[in-house]
Amino acid sequence: MNWEAILLTAYVLVWPVIVVGALFVIVRAFVKDWREAKREGRQII
Repeated sequence: MNWEAILLTAYVLVWPVIVVGALFVIVRAFVKDWREAKREGRQII
């Protein structure tokens, strides 16, 4: 296997990890805001 194939494979495999990490941060922030709004008795929107 040459370096080009190894780097391309690594690049393709890293993208799902980046996407999952970003989605985790967004969902975590949304849940935090949602719980805070629920506790204060207000709508999130």
